[in-house]
Amino acid sequence: MKVIALNGSSRLIGNTSNLLAEFLDELEKEGIETEMVQLYDHEFQPCNDCRSCEMRGDGRCIMEDDDMNDILDRMRAADGVVLAAPAYAGGVPGAMKIFLERAGLALTMGDRALRGKAGAVLTVSAHDGGENAYNELTYWLIHNELNVVGTYPLPIFRALNSPQYEEDEQAMKGMARLVENMVSLLMKGVSN
Repeated sequence: MKVIALNGSSRLIGNTSNLLAEFLDELEKEGIETEMVQLYDHEFQPCNDCRSCEMRGDGRCIMEDDDMNDILDRMRAADGVVLAAPAYAGGVPGAMKIFLERAGLALTMGDRALRGKAGAVLTVSAHDGGENAYNELTYWLIHNELNVVGTYPLPIFRALNSPQYEEDEQAMKGMARLVENMVSLLMKGVSN
C-alpha cells in the first residue's frame, strides 16, 4: 500500500508541512508506504484548456516541460492521495490551484485513473478560509471519483506559526481519526 501526499504550502517547515509529515508518519507506523510532493518545488504552467488530454484519452497533459505528468503517474501508482494546503486569501494557494486545474482536467477528461482510490484532505489557516480550502480540495477528490475519507472533527487546523497546529486539539483529534479511517479503507481494499 502506498499513499502520495501533495503539499500546497510554500513553507517547507510551516504548519501544513509539519502536520502533513506527522500524518504520513502515522500511516507509515501502520505499514503504509508514503511519499510527499512539495508542489512549490515545481513551476507548473496554468492549464490552457486545450483538451488534448480528452482527445488522446491517456490522462497525460500535453505540456511536457514540467513535472506534471510524472506526478500524475506517481498518483496513478498510489493507493491513496492526500491533499494538504494552507488557506491563502480564502482558498488554496496558487501552486495547488494550478496543479488541481491541470491534473483535474487531464484525469477527468483522460483516463480517470484516480477512480476508487482513497483520498483525504488536511488544511490550516491562521484566521479564516480553512473551511473554503478544505471544501475546494474535497470537491477535487470527489470530482476525480476518489473515495473521500471522512472524519470528525474535521482536520481544519487553526494556527499561525509552526508548530502551533499542535495546539488545535479538535483538529488533532480529527487528524488521528483520519489516519485510522484511511488505514481502514486501504486495508479493506476499496482503493484500486
